[in-house]
Amino acid sequence: MSKSPARRVSDPRVAIAILAAGKGTRLKSKAPKVLHEVGGKPLLAHVIAAAAQVVPVEDVFAIVGHQASRVQDAVGNTGVRFVIQAEQRGTGHALMAAQEALAGYDVVIVLSGDAPLITSATIEKLRDFHVSNNAAMTVLAAELADPTNYGRVIRKGSKSAEIAAIVEEKSASLEQRRIREINSGIYAFSVKPLYANIDRLESENPHREFYLTDMAKILAKAKQRVLSIAAADASEVLGANTRSELADIDRNLRMSKCQSLMESGVTIFYPETCVIDGDAEIGADTIIEPFVQILGATRVGSDCRIGSYSVIRNSRIGDGVVIRPGCVLEQASVENIAILGPYSHLRSGSHIGEGAHVGNFVETKNVRLGKRSKANHLTYLGDAEIGEAVNVGAGTITCNYDGVHKHKTVIDDGAFIGSDSTLVAPVRVGKRSYVGAASCVTEDVPDDSLAVGRARQILKPGWAKDKRERQAKQKKEESAAK
Repeated sequence: MSKSPARRVSDPRVAIAILAAGKGTRLKSKAPKVLHEVGGKPLLAHVIAAAAQVVPVEDVFAIVGHQASRVQDAVGNTGVRFVIQAEQRGTGHALMAAQEALAGYDVVIVLSGDAPLITSATIEKLRDFHVSNNAAMTVLAAELADPTNYGRVIRKGSKSAEIAAIVEEKSASLEQRRIREINSGIYAFSVKPLYANIDRLESENPHREFYLTDMAKILAKAKQRVLSIAAADASEVLGANTRSELADIDRNLRMSKCQSLMESGVTIFYPETCVIDGDAEIGADTIIEPFVQILGATRVGSDCRIGSYSVIRNSRIGDGVVIRPGCVLEQASVENIAILGPYSHLRSGSHIGEGAHVGNFVETKNVRLGKRSKANHLTYLGDAEIGEAVNVGAGTITCNYDGVHKHKTVIDDGAFIGSDSTLVAPVRVGKRSYVGAASCVTEDVPDDSLAVGRARQILKPGWAKDKRERQAKQKKEESAAK
């Protein structure tokens, strides 16, 4: 999160209040509206990030109500402060609930917690316009080709920045409905006139709520300046009121992310098929194949290739790494020029060393695999410390769980683990040692040793032929008996 500029002594003290108390009933969800995700994080987190680039994060207040504790848990790590709106009676009521928290400020900018595309540049533009024009209220307006369902901005004159009122569509006349300039629900208020007049809000409406939009008419009647300024990009102010709108916003965010990455030197084949979160970082000359997901705070180095259908979440990938198709990584780290896959599964705590190979249908968890070590086929490695230049044969399992506790397996540098071996932890295989194929190892193996733990092979010549003859005779007798 970028650091906001320092405030000069002569500057007004500005707070940002984010409306985040609503249920979002049109989403038909049990979850709070502002916690629905786009671009890999909650709607509210996007708004907080933009706000914290304009003012110090301690001057950002999220007004929460519905499932307040859940919202606080989700975004509390951002440093934002919270105001509880215990009873949700509209946007005007939200600022009533925040009066004590905002009393020490000169200006408050009101943002919507479900409008994640708002940028810090637009917030700064709104703030600067409001302050320089000594307004009591400034409405961020936008012109839409289809303004249906939005409140209309009614100006005092066609070219005037001053507005007389904001009229909701259901209350608008036919002429007013032709107006394409809409109220975004984003405002700047001077704190003193706001709270000197907020008690004049009325709840004479079907929902019995106090609407912040009514402050425009109230302040205008009180001879206070009520202005509007247009957003440069109308899409910034659009909220997510339906699942379809969530999908549209998510698509826009992700395509914008792909465009930014491609401009910085990343190749993305069919970017419309890829899901790349906003916080992900990818180095130049990395190639992303179709249908890749790069999620969370993942960092991918330069000169990598990420194969189709791979899913990488909150992981760190070095330079020159090849991730073949179908790999899944979660909280893993991979050092330079390692090769993964196809179909490798790196679970949390996996650390793959430089130049190491993890192949098809290999699963790792809480493992350190050293430089140039290889586990190429059908293997599970859990709770293990594996040194450099180790070869782990196909079908090897580290038996790390005894039903109560996890135990560690250590395989030292240069060891060779034969195919289909079972290493029962806690156990150590020494340097340059060999474990014979199909062995069950339950005791430590010293350096430069061979461990073989399997039953001796028994040969019975002619046994198979005798069995076939017995079966044929039995079948003949059964047939004759019928």
